[in-house]
Amino acid sequence: QEQLVESGGGVVQAGGSLRLSCAASGRTFSSYAMGWFRQAPGKEREFVASIEWTGDRTYYADSVKGRFTISRVNHKNTVYLQMNRLKPEDTAVYYCAREMYLFGSGQRRRSDEYAYWGQGTQVTVSS
Repeated sequence: QEQLVESGGGVVQAGGSLRLSCAASGRTFSSYAMGWFRQAPGKEREFVASIEWTGDRTYYADSVKGRFTISRVNHKNTVYLQMNRLKPEDTAVYYCAREMYLFGSGQRRRSDEYAYWGQGTQVTVSS
């Protein structure tokens, strides 16, 4: 069983930055790819970024490429999402999730390919 707890959300002006953290409690964190998703009011949950279990490879949605950076520190059981040049359309609840597959490449973007989810953290970007 893996428990994930996000933190770091808040209210920021357009053009600003936030760093989200996701702390995992399980002993298998370092063996699984991790992802960040977000869900805006009235919209479906969407993929934001993912990272291979080693941390060597990362993947991004086109809407955040060049602005967001996903990273992980395995000995701290933590994955991060650095968000720069934020836009009002980035406003959403952000969730971290652990992929289903052991030693995954991190390329999966569908919600149903992730087994464990955090409770989410709200990010609000004002214009």
